[in-house]
Amino acid sequence: MKLIRDLAQLPDELRGGAVAIGNFDGVHRGHARIVERLIAQARRVGGPAVVFTFDPHPVRLLRPESAPPPLTWTDRKAQLLVELGIDSMIAYPTDEPLLRLTAREFFDEIVRGRLDARAMVEGPNFFFGRDRSGTIEVLREFTAAAGMQLEVVEPVVIDGDYVSSSRVRKLIAAGDVAGACHLLTRPYRIRGMVAHGAGRGAKLGFPTANVEAIDTLLPALGVYAGIAWVGGRGWPAAINIGPNPTFGEHAHKVEVHLLDWHDSLYGEPLEVDFVAHLRAIQKFAGIDELRAQLARDLAATRAAVSTP
Repeated sequence: MKLIRDLAQLPDELRGGAVAIGNFDGVHRGHARIVERLIAQARRVGGPAVVFTFDPHPVRLLRPESAPPPLTWTDRKAQLLVELGIDSMIAYPTDEPLLRLTAREFFDEIVRGRLDARAMVEGPNFFFGRDRSGTIEVLREFTAAAGMQLEVVEPVVIDGDYVSSSRVRKLIAAGDVAGACHLLTRPYRIRGMVAHGAGRGAKLGFPTANVEAIDTLLPALGVYAGIAWVGGRGWPAAINIGPNPTFGEHAHKVEVHLLDWHDSLYGEPLEVDFVAHLRAIQKFAGIDELRAQLARDLAATRAAVSTP
């Protein structure tokens, strides 16, 4: 079981190993370094490498008005972490009883009791327990008293700054998806359902999938090159995020044109990776000017994207 949501279903083979606790939002290179050390500690103690996350992020219950939009959904996070080599990810349901646990209670009941952890790997800014009272120094005391190994992994620095989920989030919000990809272990991905749109793209010769119900952070308005995933296969895709000012439409939409795709996608789930920002949203003088620009967008997409 690579993704576990209920500790009552935790098999014995996932107990007694090394554990890293955190949100791991986006799964960036800093997370990858923690996972690398987690696997090394798991091998040292002869047990599994387990990542323990929270679903949803605790701040969504404690301070919902300040909760940032997530970078990854739970299943995607588990997929990315498993690709890095962990044995399992636990997505623990965040609820009031969990949030009421003191640092001592969380360590005794979850880390020692449920997980039977023999080693832990964390970053220096790790907090746990009610009111974030458990610091890395508190954890160091707890693990030492329990005879456990604690390894504290320093943050990864790229281009002179720490890699963090908040830094990735700022880049994506600004439309710099290539910069975000440089910090992530995989290109930034969104998911949604394909709904019926106005059908103008098809009339122009560039049919698009209108993607709705997206539950993660959207990049800034603009046109992007990326990869759309259908049935496990990637297709080069031009992505438009924003309004359609040429036709007087001001509603913000996510429209995806899959190059070389000829079937209907209505009602289907669609996942899309962002590779490069191509241009800003523009208003064109007429249909011919718009059609010519769309052709250039597709050529730029094909040049920017190499699909598996």
